Amino acid sequence: MHADAHPEFQYLQLLKTVWEEGDERTDRTGVGTRALFGRTMRFDLSDGTVPILTTKKVLWRHALIEMLWFLSGETNIRPLLAQGVRIWSDWPLAHYRMETGEDLSKEAFEERILEDADFASRWGNTGKIYGYQWRNWETTDGQRIDQVAETVRLLREEPYSRRNLFHAWNVADIPQMSLPPCHMVYQWGVSKGRLNLVMFQRSVDVVLGLPFNLAGASFLLHMLAQQAGLQPGEFVWMGGDTHVYLNHAHVVAEQLQRAPRPFPKLILKRHPPSIDDYEVDDFTVEGYDPHSFIKAPVAV
Repeated sequence: MHADAHPEFQYLQLLKTVWEEGDERTDRTGVGTRALFGRTMRFDLSDGTVPILTTKKVLWRHALIEMLWFLSGETNIRPLLAQGVRIWSDWPLAHYRMETGEDLSKEAFEERILEDADFASRWGNTGKIYGYQWRNWETTDGQRIDQVAETVRLLREEPYSRRNLFHAWNVADIPQMSLPPCHMVYQWGVSKGRLNLVMFQRSVDVVLGLPFNLAGASFLLHMLAQQAGLQPGEFVWMGGDTHVYLNHAHVVAEQLQRAPRPFPKLILKRHPPSIDDYEVDDFTVEGYDPHSFIKAPVAV
């Protein structure tokens, strides 16, 4: 990419290339995809910029709420629904329908989760997904490892450690996850007072998932940099199976016709005492002026 080019062109080129050159295949969901393997993008966050896509509206606040949910170690969708975030409802709902045989609508299911704590406890859990593995990785001898707390410690005490990473691909726990982790490895590196991130994503839904993942990882980088007394640096995204679902063709066609607008900037309004104390209202995104939203179905 030319030095003067808008960094969002990386995403648009990825979208175009996967759609035009990807192998067409059947997939777990039955929808079908076009896919390529092994892709990379780089974003400079050092001036406060965050890669929230502008060629379609991204619900960045939902991505932030999701990231804070992960950081809390929570795995039940009830706190998400209480904040108007419905992105994790489909998997518990599918499990409920399969187990009970009741064809409950998504709206009715979510309403019961919110109104009935016992129902939420029974049916609202997503299993041992991201937040559980990040904050409560279980060892064979019954201990629990808080990978995020260890990351903060290393950034403060051993900032150049080559072992500073956390991940959620716990092989033993995969059967207990509603969806195995897609953005699975976060590796942290410090250079010249700046915190850099390499995030590896094994499975990439380019249209729906990736815009959220880029925003969420950027918010996380800003939080960890603040906690470690560092400045934000570079975010390097790496994708394994990078795919576009066949029923997202209309998104590809429309989005590729749009020109990127300036990325917004993130301001953290306070310095919370720990990584556990961030709240949604601590974040201000300034200058976000995207093109209109493009609706697309989720493949479950």
